[in-house]
Amino acid sequence: KKKKKKRKKRKKREKEKKKKKTKEKRKRKKKESSCELEEQRKLGNAPAEVDEEGKDINPHIPQYISSVPWYIDPSKRPTLKHQRPQSKNEKQYSAIGELTMDYDGKRDRWNGYDPEEHQCIVEEYAKVDLAKRTLKAQKLQDELASGKLDQTEREHDSKDEDEDKYADDIDMPGQNFDSKRRITVRNLRIREDTAKYLRNLDPNSAYYDPKTRAMRENPYSNTGKNPDEVGYAGDNFVRYSGATISMAQTQLFTWEVYEKGSEVHLQANPTKLELLHRSFKVKKEDFKEEQRESILEKYGGQEHLDAPPRELLLAQTEDYVEYSRHGAVLKGLEKAVARSKYEEDVLINNHICIWGSYWKDGFWGYKCCHSMVKQSYCTGSAGIGINNSECTPFEEAITEPQEEEQPKTLLEMHQDKMKEKKKNKKRDSDSSDSEDEEKKKEKLKKALEAEDKRVKQVEMLMQLDERKRPYNSLFEVKAPTEEEMEAFRMKRSRPDDPMASFLGQ
Repeated sequence: KKKKKKRKKRKKREKEKKKKKTKEKRKRKKKESSCELEEQRKLGNAPAEVDEEGKDINPHIPQYISSVPWYIDPSKRPTLKHQRPQSKNEKQYSAIGELTMDYDGKRDRWNGYDPEEHQCIVEEYAKVDLAKRTLKAQKLQDELASGKLDQTEREHDSKDEDEDKYADDIDMPGQNFDSKRRITVRNLRIREDTAKYLRNLDPNSAYYDPKTRAMRENPYSNTGKNPDEVGYAGDNFVRYSGATISMAQTQLFTWEVYEKGSEVHLQANPTKLELLHRSFKVKKEDFKEEQRESILEKYGGQEHLDAPPRELLLAQTEDYVEYSRHGAVLKGLEKAVARSKYEEDVLINNHICIWGSYWKDGFWGYKCCHSMVKQSYCTGSAGIGINNSECTPFEEAITEPQEEEQPKTLLEMHQDKMKEKKKNKKRDSDSSDSEDEEKKKEKLKKALEAEDKRVKQVEMLMQLDERKRPYNSLFEVKAPTEEEMEAFRMKRSRPDDPMASFLGQ
């Protein structure tokens, strides 16, 4: 009996296992078939699934949208009603697509706006205003009861009184207001102002950047107007006014000092920086003054720096002189004409211009009368016409009468030959001297070139390492010539001379 019971139990277990396996196989087949069907529907090979109303369901809709929730009756599947809008909201959006307007009407920014909606905002502000007035009346009654309010304050009109002290108590809707910290940002241009780009319509005037609304240069620079008299002189005019330039100089000084090792910052320790900058300026001025004094001590020339102005040197004074209508002196002395120390600037014989102010056909003359004769008297405009008609100058027109040559004697001919020999000897000596000077110049030029090469070679050797420098065992030593010594003196560096840096310029 026990064995029979055990056999029955085993058979039951096996049957249950077979049932489970068959169920799982069916589920797998269903899933596979449903997946294959979905793929076929997506590809368009199988017809789309239909909902309760007979409408096709798009196979590309995601599963989390198409799958029906657990709380909907499974008998009504398939359906998408749970995802569709409700009938209550359909009335609001039904008239949106019905636009029977033209091109501009469809793009009107106020299309569909109801002006009556603004009435709600007006009513809300009216309520706030009423609450303010009640609060104000209540405070006045309390002050009257306590006796703090004077007779003058009672008669004062409530409209003229400043309402900022009540603004902290009641805020506007959608606004955080504080009378102690009132901040207004001007991000838009006031329409009464003239636009920057309309101040000067010249296309070559200052550039206007429309993105940043900036015009850095002065738009009236081409017109010749003074920037102080113009209402707007560019953004840089405001930027570089006041202490802006000194601030930029201190910032530049900070960067220069920081590069040299001292830790100074404009924002971190401005007092230290200001003191350091002042001491630097004083030391710089002292150094310049010492350098100037040393140059004057070494080279002289103080008398030229202390000389009086040129106006006083050339007889100009501030004496009062009164003239008539015709230019005659009525009161005081006539003003002395400024005279130059050079002889060329001296005007003689009634001439207005100096000798050499006029040039024609290779001859110099006076510009005032076109006269080619030096030390002549000025003839003015009449002389200009005469001198232009006669091109040849007066000096060229005069010719001396030629004398007839008489025959020479033998003694005179011998004396002439001896004179010619002496002249030839002098010419030979002069030519030899000139040749010697030319040779010296050529030698000095060669010596200067050799000295330049030697200096460059020395600089190149000094840059090399001592172990890599070549030996000078085969170097031939000779006494320097005069030209070499002169070239050495000309090219020698003088570190003590303060004007040494200007020699090469």
